Amino acid sequence: MSALATVATADNVSTFQMPSINYYAITPILIMFGAAVVSVLVEAFLPRGARRPVQLVLVLGSLAAAFIVTVDLRGTRLVTGDGAIAVDGPTLLLWGALLVVAFLAALLFAERSIDPLGDAFAPRASTLPGSVDEQEFTRRGFLQTEIWPFLLFSVTGMLAFIAANDLLMMFVALEVMSLPLYLLAGMARRRRLLSQEAALKYFLLGAFSSAFFLYGAAMLYGYSGSVGLVEIADTLSGKTAEGTLVFIGVALLTVGLLFKIAAVPFHQWAPDAYQGAPTPVTGFMAATVKIAAFGALLRVLYVGLGGLRWDWEPMLWVIAALTMLVGSIIAITQTDIKRMLAYSSVAQAGFILIGVMAASPQGLGSAIFYLVAYAFTTIGTFAVVSMVRDASGEATHLSAWAGLGKNSPVVAAVFSLFMLSLAGIPLTSGFVAKFGVFASAIDAGNTWIVIIGVIASIIAAFFYVRVIVLMYFADPGPDTASVVVPSAFTTIALTASAVMTIALGIFPQWLLDIIGQAGVFIR
Repeated sequence: MSALATVATADNVSTFQMPSINYYAITPILIMFGAAVVSVLVEAFLPRGARRPVQLVLVLGSLAAAFIVTVDLRGTRLVTGDGAIAVDGPTLLLWGALLVVAFLAALLFAERSIDPLGDAFAPRASTLPGSVDEQEFTRRGFLQTEIWPFLLFSVTGMLAFIAANDLLMMFVALEVMSLPLYLLAGMARRRRLLSQEAALKYFLLGAFSSAFFLYGAAMLYGYSGSVGLVEIADTLSGKTAEGTLVFIGVALLTVGLLFKIAAVPFHQWAPDAYQGAPTPVTGFMAATVKIAAFGALLRVLYVGLGGLRWDWEPMLWVIAALTMLVGSIIAITQTDIKRMLAYSSVAQAGFILIGVMAASPQGLGSAIFYLVAYAFTTIGTFAVVSMVRDASGEATHLSAWAGLGKNSPVVAAVFSLFMLSLAGIPLTSGFVAKFGVFASAIDAGNTWIVIIGVIASIIAAFFYVRVIVLMYFADPGPDTASVVVPSAFTTIALTASAVMTIALGIFPQWLLDIIGQAGVFIR
């Protein structure tokens, strides 16, 4: 749709052309944004007791509807909104993966036996202000529904972040995605100090990263005269000398994006945020933010800065190597399971960067496959963590997992599957994902980064296997935790994650075919 608009002033009359927008192409974004607005109204006007069922139907229904529309859009390749949004094969593929993973994360948020804010099992009445018993506290926690608007707004920002085709749209989407996450990270009520400290650190470092991104965008705008990725790429290809302005702009812009994927040395927020946030929120952040941030990074590097490949590739080479090694080595020293998984997430970001820096269709496909495989494994991992509890609540110290395989063999077996996948053991999705990024790097001539990746994988295998050994070969002790009996919500999320982890490890070709049909980014 396009229309002429007239602006009248005291001195003149001028006309301008409204941008043409294909609304159906951006329907998934509109569905999530509309649901988020309605969710806020539900919180404002419905009685407390009626909010939860309405919010559940709204959240799960909107995610399912957005996914259905995304599937219906398959084969679409267009740029709309005056070049601000690009809907193409990689966009739709990442949208679909993001919506499915967000749906599973929402199921964890809806767990009945676990406080929706991540505080399973009510604490003893003596630990609470006032005189309320455990049952009353659990009921009150169960009815805390303010998390749902935050989730919906964050998913809206993620969808827009993946599809953003200019830097201004990307910045707006970045903030819409990030601000709800800062609030969600601080909502663990039983560990308020730890959770609020994590949220504050996440917010402050996130603000710095946004500033870097914005300054980088301003530098590139000053050089090219446009914030559009295609226009920036055309300007770079049309000028023989890039100049200092371009290099500074690219560096600052990349820093802002690398922060979101928790790449070294921009990873400092991850351990504290992962540990302090409610466990369902941690799983949501770990899985969905990786998809959205890497989607944006891939589009910026492949579409906007493809002409500078020989300039940004050495930088990514160093960052990928540091990210893999630092994440793997520091994870060995962790005694808290969530902090260990945080550094594991840092290392996994380094492996995905190997596919990104290949700067080829094969590299793009391998990075997308890795993102999908990692997201499902991560949701399953934190689903299990949310179920392991002791008398004080969440049991994240490794000593509490000793002998868990004897007390809860099924849960321990599923968690072992996820650990083996993260380690890249054959017959799991992690192995196929790592093989794909390593193969794309070798084809691109980056053999040395593959060697470093193999070394980092060997190091990482130690702390993954350590947890398995602890669960099966250590005797249960007084500190050993118990496992909450999950509701249907968590059971569905856990089962889907485990099935996808096995299916992508044994029969990966169906997803590889979908990725191959998706093609590359549209210009």
